[in-house]
Amino acid sequence: MREFKKLTPYREALSILLNDLTEIADVEEVSLDDALGRVLAEDVVSPIDSPPFDRAAVDGYGLRAEDTFQAREYSPVKIKVIDEIAAGEESRAKVEPGTAVKLLTGAKIPEGANAVLMQEMAERKGNIIRVLRPVAPGQNVAMKGEDVRKGEVVLRKGQILRPQDLAILKSLGFRTVRVKRKPRVGIIITGSELIEEFDEEALMHGRIIDSNSVMLKGLVKQYFGEPRFYGVLPDDEKKIGEVIRKAREENDLVLVTGGSAFGDMDFAHRFVNLLFHGTTIKPGRPIGYGERTFVMSGYPAAVFTQFHLYVKHALAKLVGARDYEVKVRAKLTERVPSQLGRYEFVKVRYENGTAKPIRKKGSGIISALVESNGYIVVPEDSEGYLEGESVEVVLY
Repeated sequence: MREFKKLTPYREALSILLNDLTEIADVEEVSLDDALGRVLAEDVVSPIDSPPFDRAAVDGYGLRAEDTFQAREYSPVKIKVIDEIAAGEESRAKVEPGTAVKLLTGAKIPEGANAVLMQEMAERKGNIIRVLRPVAPGQNVAMKGEDVRKGEVVLRKGQILRPQDLAILKSLGFRTVRVKRKPRVGIIITGSELIEEFDEEALMHGRIIDSNSVMLKGLVKQYFGEPRFYGVLPDDEKKIGEVIRKAREENDLVLVTGGSAFGDMDFAHRFVNLLFHGTTIKPGRPIGYGERTFVMSGYPAAVFTQFHLYVKHALAKLVGARDYEVKVRAKLTERVPSQLGRYEFVKVRYENGTAKPIRKKGSGIISALVESNGYIVVPEDSEGYLEGESVEVVLY
């Protein structure tokens, strides 16, 4: 089999890829219920102060702090309760010197009050409370605009919307949000040895169940995309070419597994004008890219690596996503050797500040992916890391 004459360094290949892509301009308006995981298309500016008024942070009594300054447990101050309201209600009473309004948490602070006395700090009999401790002005009060000020940018373009982001949008009165259209990603699996369903007899005669399709569908969904599956194709040059051309017309990106090297049945790369073909990554060296199409390996672990090192960055570029990788520092539990000249993707199990390398090797070993929850990379100019060394782990 013909080998690669030259391998493109990882960073150079990634730069070529990202420079070839432009951000999708299409924007959709979706309900907050449908916005989880979508990428924000524009900055969001708050139309209101939140909270929109001073409100009680505890159950208690809205009053003038000055009226409590002399209060002690051995010498309580007496104050008259002139009204009682719950959250969502507003008192029409004005707090004058020596008076208070009973409030529940979240209730609007009545006019004239500047503090809330916790109900545990008072003894009540009828409409009179005996204040046992003083409070300071502003104590136990959530001030107007304390959370968000009107006109403040609360979420920025490129934010991947999380449950807490949706919560703040809802609290500010938004029902919908403008997000980037999901990139359409065509997925083509090639290989005459592959079957789509379990068939014990076929497996006994050398066939393999395709697992790349379901993995890539999940990864594409995880990283902002909309997968479109074009099936498992046999090693038929004409058919592969037809489907690649069709998928390219209908999608923003196309992922083709199998046929990325130079074997007699490696056809996929022949139908793409590649900007690079063969990079320094391990596993997954034979990856190629051009015309918004990735020609990827056939082995699942290699495909997984190629997706994380290249495809997810392409998807992020298409939607303008920010902060799409979760990275942590960890100490290696074992030495990680590597060879100069290769950019190695090392699967690890991250727990409690440590990273344990997964020692199962091989581009077809899916269980190693299952046992890991992140990866570290060893760049081309390094021979690896020592046990106990601090490394950056990218979680997945």
